[in-house]
Amino acid sequence: MKSPAKILLIEDDMHAAAALRQVLGEEGYEVTVATRGDTGLELTRGQPYDVVITDFKLPGMDGLALVRQLHTLHPRLPVILMTAHGTTETAIEATKLGAYDYLLKPFEMDEFLDMTARAVASSRTMTSPVALGETGAAKDAIIGQSRAMQNVFKQVGRVAATTLPVLIRGETGTGKELIARAIYQHSDRAGQPFIAVNCAAIPETLLESELFGHERGAFTGAEMRRIGRFEQADRGTIFLDEIGDMSISTQAKLLRVLQEKSIQRLGAKEPVAIDVRVIAATHRDLETAIQERLFREDLFYRINVVAILLPALREHREDIPALIEYFLRRYGTELGINAPSIQPDAVEFLQQQPWRGNVRELENVVRKALLAARGYAIVQADLREVMREPKTETAARQTLAEYASQLLDAAQRGESEGVYAEFHAAAERELFSQAMRLAEGNKTKAARWLGIARLTLREKLNTLGIEVEEK
Repeated sequence: MKSPAKILLIEDDMHAAAALRQVLGEEGYEVTVATRGDTGLELTRGQPYDVVITDFKLPGMDGLALVRQLHTLHPRLPVILMTAHGTTETAIEATKLGAYDYLLKPFEMDEFLDMTARAVASSRTMTSPVALGETGAAKDAIIGQSRAMQNVFKQVGRVAATTLPVLIRGETGTGKELIARAIYQHSDRAGQPFIAVNCAAIPETLLESELFGHERGAFTGAEMRRIGRFEQADRGTIFLDEIGDMSISTQAKLLRVLQEKSIQRLGAKEPVAIDVRVIAATHRDLETAIQERLFREDLFYRINVVAILLPALREHREDIPALIEYFLRRYGTELGINAPSIQPDAVEFLQQQPWRGNVRELENVVRKALLAARGYAIVQADLREVMREPKTETAARQTLAEYASQLLDAAQRGESEGVYAEFHAAAERELFSQAMRLAEGNKTKAARWLGIARLTLREKLNTLGIEVEEK
């Protein structure tokens, strides 16, 4: 199983510390509490943490000094600062000094947990090693002995030691983020921050602020200054995933950043000099996008100094057996299955598939097949079961229509009343059950997918009687 993330909570208010520790523990985090700033700093010298969450006003050392020293000792360690409104400017200064982000008290617990989850993901992205060509299941790996993959590994080795911009291209699921992390981890900037931004996952109206930051009052709702991701990545590396989804206006501002090596926060008068290496990735055909005036040609030449093209899985099928072995070992350990195995004809069956979702799709199939096999060797029947085409939207609608019809027929016969409530409860139960299964029990993640508050999700699960083991 993946080890729980280790969080150092520095808070001198014992009641607040106890409450936050309980909430973090319920999310599956391993929490250590310190009540003094200097004590917290010493703890980080003795053992690794994924994230530090600290109050601003502390005995022994204040939050600003703590952030400064933590960033000097551990540049890649995300630090979340909790502060009152009266110390907002100091919190912003702490962000400039290396803090991951800050929360203004009083804050919503959902906001706190969401920021913590993002900080943990960022920390593990920076620190979890990516092995090239190895099959060890203890770490992320990019597997491949084929000529196509060996060429990719050679390119990573050649470009890692430089500061040149890199554009990673390939279909969805080919491992573009892993390649970006491998370049970073083998570079001279490996000891500095690695900030990943998914340009397709952030609304266009917020992406510019996310990348470059903003000043207080720069736009409606901008109640305080925010430091952008480029500024946070200073002296390190920024990974712009799905850059092909970036709007033309944001592209123009990114081009200026690359040309002038400085950023300008929204609403600011003066630029801020930065030293950031840019690695970008996309699954889109940027040349066609340029012709259709959806992507700037001048930006393309700026980011395409070094291009790495990841082959589709169907183009190096000879690597599929090694990939299967890697996923068996990795998820066998995670699922507690001793010596997981697969029949030879099942491997051949997987080699014959089209894999439109590439390595990510193969990974998902192997993981599901392990569960379906229940500890026995995976056979073709297991694979066919987990790879069965899902119901189409039309079929799903028909299923709902049939259920509605059954309920209404029962109501007409006088056998049922309150059909609306019954139908609504059944639909909710299915939606929430599936969300929790897909999130593997993580309520914060499921709530984010559903677009509701974590507290609302918890209440719904209690109301619907859904019991899920949290991870």
